Amino acid sequence: MEDPIRMPVFEPGQPLYLQLYQHLAQEIQQGRPGPGKKLPSKRRLCAMLGVSMSTVEGAYSLLLAEGYVRSHPRSGYVAAQLHDIQPQPVPDLPPAPEPPSQWRYNCSTSAVDTSVFPFSSWARINRDAVYQNPGLLQPGHPQGDQPLRLALAGLLAQYRGVRCTPEQIVVGAGADYLLSLLLQLFPQGSTVALEDPGYPTAWSAVERHGHHPVSIPVDGQGMEPHALERSGATLAYVTPSHQFPLGVTMPVERRSRLLRWASQAPGRYLLEDDYDSEFRYASRPIPALQGLDHGGRVIYLGTFSRSIAPAIRVAYLILPPELLARYHQVFPKSACTVSRFEQETLRQFLVQGLYSRHLRRSGNLYRRKCSLLVQTLGKYPGLTLHGQGAGLHFLLTAPHLTEEEMVRRAAEEGIRVYPLSRYCHQVVPPPSTVVVGYAGLPADELETCATLLGRALSRVTSPPDDAPPGE
Repeated sequence: MEDPIRMPVFEPGQPLYLQLYQHLAQEIQQGRPGPGKKLPSKRRLCAMLGVSMSTVEGAYSLLLAEGYVRSHPRSGYVAAQLHDIQPQPVPDLPPAPEPPSQWRYNCSTSAVDTSVFPFSSWARINRDAVYQNPGLLQPGHPQGDQPLRLALAGLLAQYRGVRCTPEQIVVGAGADYLLSLLLQLFPQGSTVALEDPGYPTAWSAVERHGHHPVSIPVDGQGMEPHALERSGATLAYVTPSHQFPLGVTMPVERRSRLLRWASQAPGRYLLEDDYDSEFRYASRPIPALQGLDHGGRVIYLGTFSRSIAPAIRVAYLILPPELLARYHQVFPKSACTVSRFEQETLRQFLVQGLYSRHLRRSGNLYRRKCSLLVQTLGKYPGLTLHGQGAGLHFLLTAPHLTEEEMVRRAAEEGIRVYPLSRYCHQVVPPPSTVVVGYAGLPADELETCATLLGRALSRVTSPPDDAPPGE
C-alpha cells in the first residue's frame, strides 16, 4: 500500500523534473513514504500533478540512480532504507581570519616580491609545454618526471654542492607535503629532534604522524649537539644554511658533529631543510650539509617557494639509498602531486638558464631592500638587528620594550611583525625580539615602512640627523 506524500509546489525557472526529484528525495529522507513503501505509479503521479510522463520519468530516474528508490518489476517503485540522513544543525564556526587588508605592511616571512617574477618567460614556456607536449596529459613517474629530476640534480650539484642521482629525488607539491611523506617512512612513535626556536609546521607535522617531537635549543652555531645526543632521536630536522628564525649559519665544525651523531647508530638521519639558502648578501652561498655526507645520513629538502613564488607548488626531497628503498615499499603505487605541465615548465625554466637569471635579479632586489631597511632602522636609538646577512627576514630587538609592546606598537602603525615567541616550543625566547620579513613589502614604500616602524619601537620618535647606520 502506498504511503501518502505531500505534493510539490512548482516554481518557475527550474526544470519540473528536477524540482519533482528534489521534492521526492526530501520526502523519502523524512520518512514519507517509509522504507519499503510504494511510491505512486508514473501514470498516477502524472494525473495527480498535471505534468507530462517525461517529467515523472526524469525524476524517478534520478531517484533510482541515487538509490532513493528501488524498482521492482511489475510492482513499481518503493522507498529505500536510509540511515541517519536527517539534516544536522550547522555548528558555530570560528571567526574568519583577519583580512590581510587591515595591515598596511605585512612583514610575513612567506611572501615574495611579485614584481620580479618572470611573467612573460613563464607564460611562454607554459604555453609551449601545453601545445607541444600532448603526452604530458598521460600519467607520469610517481617521483616526478625524469627530465625534471635530471635537471634538478644538475642544478643542486652546481649551486649547492649536493651529490645525488635523479633516482633519489622525489618531487612534490610543497615542502610541507614532502615532510609529511617523509615522516611516514619512520616507525610509529619515533623521536624527532626539532630546532627550538624553529619552523612551527614541522612540530605539528611530527605530532600529527604519531611521532614524538623533542625540543633542541639553538645557539649561535645552530642546533646544540649535546642536547641532540641526549634526546634519543632518530631524526633531526635542521636548517644549517640559514636557521629559521634566528638566521645563524652552522659552521663546518658543528656540521661535522651532527654528521657524526647521525653515523653513530643505525637508522639515524639528519633532515636538511634548505628553504632560502639562495639568498646571501655578505658572502657566497654556503654549500649544503648534504654534500659533506659520505654515509647516506642526510635527507635534503628544497623548494622553489622562496626563489620563484609560493604558488609554484614544487618542492623536492632527496632520499639516501636506504630510505629510498623504504619509500618504494611504503608508496608502491603513489602518484606525483605536481602537474606534469608545471614540471615541464619548471624544467625548461631551469635548462634555458632563466632560473639563474631570475635568481640574480631577485637576489639583487632583496639585497637592496634589506640594505634600505637596515639603514633606516639603524638611525633609531635602541634598536638592534640580527641575521640580516642572508635570507628574507631578520630579527629586530628593542630592549626597552616587551615583545608584546613591540607587536602592539607596530600594529598601531598598520605594520604586522611577528613575535619570536611564536616559533618557540620549550625554550625561553630572547626578550624583546620580533621577526621581520621584507620580501613581500613594496619596494617604493620600504623607507616609509621602516620609518614608521622605527618611530614606533625606538626610544625617540625621530632619528637624529647624524645618526649612524644600523649594524
